[in-house]
Amino acid sequence: MQDRPSRFIAACATGRIGDDLIERAVILTVARTQGRPLNWCSDGWRGYAAILTRAYRQPARLGQRGRPPLVVPPHVRLTQTIKHHDEHGKLLSVEVRAALGELITQPGTVHIERVNGMLRDRLNALTRKTHAFAKRDGTFDALIHLQLFEHNWIHPHRALRLPRSSTPQRYQRRTPAMALGLADHPWSFTMFLMTSLHATSQ
Repeated sequence: MQDRPSRFIAACATGRIGDDLIERAVILTVARTQGRPLNWCSDGWRGYAAILTRAYRQPARLGQRGRPPLVVPPHVRLTQTIKHHDEHGKLLSVEVRAALGELITQPGTVHIERVNGMLRDRLNALTRKTHAFAKRDGTFDALIHLQLFEHNWIHPHRALRLPRSSTPQRYQRRTPAMALGLADHPWSFTMFLMTSLHATSQ
């Protein structure tokens, strides 16, 4: 799950593709964003609306006796982009529909598709028609999360750079973490290995 303005990958889930995999990623994203209003964009798979409904629904206090009904807050929006092709694979039309809430402007999934292409380019196990199999789930998960860490914290994104006027460099290069204010400079793998994290019991 990606924050489009900053290109930051907020959550991901690995494993066999299916409802459970996508639901884990959605639940993790909702938890990490503390339930804040989000605009969701996806392809035409109909399962997304049901998964988001289960993740966001809250009891509606109507002042009546009995168990309150569960409703989805109005700020949750899901817009789907569906591409229609002919029998030869030629693109015929693009349909945009609001599956939850109001229609989102610019709902394309091009940014997350770019991340998928980056992962396929850097990880042999994701390359099509390859003999580089991922034999252990733990190793595969570690490779995916390491590449996503590099995307979020180490590698500056061209679309996030800011113009400079008082320095020889024309632009300030920024990573997705810098765009969100989580860092003030691009990290390195040395910093990644040497930085200590303080974990709590919760």
